[in-house]
Amino acid sequence: MVRIRLSHRTTRPPCPVASGPVYLLLPAHDEADRVAAVIDRLPAQVLGRETYCLVVDDGSADDTARRATAAGASVLSHGANRGLGAAVRTGIAKAVARGAAMVAFCDADGEYDPGELERLAQPILEGAADYVVGSRFAGRIGDMRPHRRIGNLVLTRALRLVARTPLSDGQSGFRALSRAAAVEAEIAHDYNYAQVLTIDLISKGFRYAEVPITYSFREGGHSFVRLGSYLRAVIPTVLRQLNPP
Repeated sequence: MVRIRLSHRTTRPPCPVASGPVYLLLPAHDEADRVAAVIDRLPAQVLGRETYCLVVDDGSADDTARRATAAGASVLSHGANRGLGAAVRTGIAKAVARGAAMVAFCDADGEYDPGELERLAQPILEGAADYVVGSRFAGRIGDMRPHRRIGNLVLTRALRLVARTPLSDGQSGFRALSRAAAVEAEIAHDYNYAQVLTIDLISKGFRYAEVPITYSFREGGHSFVRLGSYLRAVIPTVLRQLNPP
C-alpha cells in the first residue's frame, strides 16, 4: 500500500546550541535590481552572533553576482540554472563548511525582510527548536494575489496532513536551521525544497517551530517556481520520501 502520510519519525534528544556565526543564504536568479537592497537589510549581528550573507547565483543572465558582491555578500555561482532546491542545497553545504551555528535562507527579491532574522534565530539559538519557518499567515501579509493565497493554503493543509505536524505556512521562503539540522538536511530534488525539507527534518526528529513574519508581494523579477512544474516535481518526490525502499 502506498503511504501518503509520514508513518515514522526518529526520536532524538535536543541538539546542543552550536557556537559560531549566523549565515543568511539568498538563492538568486536574475535579481540584479533587488539583491543589494535585500543584503543591506541584514543586521550585522543577531543575538550577539555575527552575520554573514551568502548568495547562490543560480545561472543568472544579469548582474546579480556582481551587485551581490558589491553589497558585501559572498557569492557562489552555478554555471547554469539548476533550480531553487539545488541553490539552497549548495548554500547550506557552504555555510556548514564555514562553521555556521545557524543557516537561514530567504528569497533575494525583497518579498521577505532579513531585518526580521532575529525572530527565526531566537528559538534556535536559545535551544528551543532546530527548524524554524517564518509564517506569513501568522504574521502580516502586505499583499498576495488571491490565487496564490488559496494555493498556499491548500498546499499547507496537505503538508500538515502528510507531516502530521501543526503548521500554518508550508511554502514560506524564509526559514532557518540549526547547525545539526543543516548537517543532516536532505533536499530531495533540485526544483524546490519546501515540502521535502520539512518532511525530511520532521521525520528525523528535529524540533519544528514557526514565528510570524512580514511578507510583501514581489513587483517583478524572475520567480524560481511555476505551479505546474512545481506539482510535477514535488508530488512524486514526496511519495518517494513517504515510501522508501
